Amino acid sequence: MTTPNEVKQLTQKLLREVGKVVVGKSEEVRMIFVCLMAGGHALLEGVPGVAKTTIAKTVATCFDLSFERIQFTPDLLPSDIIGTYVFDQKTSEFKLKKGPIFGNVILADEINRASPKTQSALLEAMQERQVTIEGTTLELPTPFIVLATQNPIEYEGTYPLPEAQIDRFMMRIEIGYPSKQETVQILKSIKDIMEPNISKITDASTLISCSKLIWNVHIDDSVRQYIVDITEATRRNPFVKLGCSPRAAASLQLASAAYSLTDGRDYVIPDDVKKMVKPVLAHRLILNQDAKLDGVTQGSVVEDIVKKVPVP
Repeated sequence: MTTPNEVKQLTQKLLREVGKVVVGKSEEVRMIFVCLMAGGHALLEGVPGVAKTTIAKTVATCFDLSFERIQFTPDLLPSDIIGTYVFDQKTSEFKLKKGPIFGNVILADEINRASPKTQSALLEAMQERQVTIEGTTLELPTPFIVLATQNPIEYEGTYPLPEAQIDRFMMRIEIGYPSKQETVQILKSIKDIMEPNISKITDASTLISCSKLIWNVHIDDSVRQYIVDITEATRRNPFVKLGCSPRAAASLQLASAAYSLTDGRDYVIPDDVKKMVKPVLAHRLILNQDAKLDGVTQGSVVEDIVKKVPVP
């Protein structure tokens, strides 16, 4: 059975390996690992060229998981994602041709460029860990995570994600520009980045053991109350039209438990919750018109709530 200390060591190995090709994104990579352990999915938000695809692919390599990239475009069909039955002329039978969704790590690149119909093809896969093709239900592999990228600036020709689908993402991980020093380091290491030598640090079975360990993490009732107080505060905020649901509170608890394991602990402290509040809750908020006029963002609302809610 995997121990919290082993999860911490695994986290450190992951950060070292990914750090060979991605400079200065340790916390973002850690969040992806937390999401993977907690059985969630993540939105990776950032402008082009900040290594979103590289991070996803490198994490999959480190964990020896299959990686599939789906480039979302306006003409993409649901069958292009989940697969379909094709007629085999040799056998005169229809045979299943599985789509790219049958991987462990799925990179849904520029997900908001596809039509709502195609976006919805991901819903069953993300929530139920299964897909239905012409009446046949098929299980998806374990572990399974969807990492969807969005460009936060360029919205021309895009379709906003429906609230129901946004809520299926456990986290939104913002990947920003590197600092000046980090950019210099990137340029110094460009050969290693272009020709990476990434080592596999573990396998799928170990990841599954890490996920099961989450249920053994102790969460005090005072910490649970803290999670509830933060969640309910989003519903009372004057800038919020629609606050966070019980699913958001459950995601915050799971993510906090997984984060504590990456720190080598089997118990959750309030600081774990604070770390997870913004990536888990911010993208679920629907702001009202006043917020837009005053320049208030989802992130700033959550940060303000964390400052005001009493810490146990």
